[in-house]
Amino acid sequence: MKPAGKVRRVAIIGNGFMGQGISQVFARAGKSVTLIGRSASSLEKAISAISRNIDAFVTRGLLDEAEAAASLARIATSTRIEDAAAADHAIEAVPAVRETQIEVFARLDAACAPDVVLGSTSGQPISLMTGGMTHPKRAVAMHFIYPAQLIPIVEVCGGPQTAPEVVEWACELLRSVGQTPAVMQKEVDGFIINRLQFALLREAWSMWADGVASAEAIDTSFKLSLGRRYSVTGPIESAELGGLDIMHKFAEFLLPDLDTAKAPPRAVGHLVAAGHLGLKSGRGIYDWAARDGQALLAARADRLFRHRAEDDSKA
Repeated sequence: MKPAGKVRRVAIIGNGFMGQGISQVFARAGKSVTLIGRSASSLEKAISAISRNIDAFVTRGLLDEAEAAASLARIATSTRIEDAAAADHAIEAVPAVRETQIEVFARLDAACAPDVVLGSTSGQPISLMTGGMTHPKRAVAMHFIYPAQLIPIVEVCGGPQTAPEVVEWACELLRSVGQTPAVMQKEVDGFIINRLQFALLREAWSMWADGVASAEAIDTSFKLSLGRRYSVTGPIESAELGGLDIMHKFAEFLLPDLDTAKAPPRAVGHLVAAGHLGLKSGRGIYDWAARDGQALLAARADRLFRHRAEDDSKA
């Protein structure tokens, strides 16, 4: 493997939201990026989206005009996976369709030199994607979180066939481009962040569906308490700051009453079946005709940009 600090060229396979964000991360860090997509038209749209995202960094003072122009100029496009052959590193960011992922890794394995690390940002076990590879030891999960250009954490997880030095290399590369690796010791579905997210969502949905509280009360309670606390301390840290004995005792009392359902509540399923999908359809649990969803998205983006600025100041 080329030393992580000497990586100059990166290929991103998949030009959706994740591929766009990851391309921006590497281009901003000075790497030449080849963004590989299905068609010239989709790649053109992706570059336009990346340009708008980079402009947002300029607006908020995180890049100057020259840096922004240089970042965008570092991103080239292609419709051929084989063009990843010139890259020092390649990351798969295609839709999570198993057959497609296996095909992509087989083609990357054939195109790239045997010592080039191949990553996946799907947030799924890498061992599920290596069936067509000759060199599976160089495959590793590198799960960026949406929006990748703003969220610094990347979950890194090797599979049973991944060489330990590949995991170490991936972490070193991520640190070199301003990202923070979170290394997992074994594969589990969903990885760390999605498992935490859906554990919380299961209980929130359950309380709403059971009539314990309104969606507004649940969301407001979280945002004005745990949401603020967890931006500084993680759940295990919070428990230990409060006292492990106290939290353990309360867990003995409360855990038996928490939702353990293996499927989402029927009430949520009924909404989905009726086409009530949330903001994008105008209605879900909330009536989005009566709420300003775009303002909420903008407020969330502003908060993420403030965090990104804090991250950059510490680098």
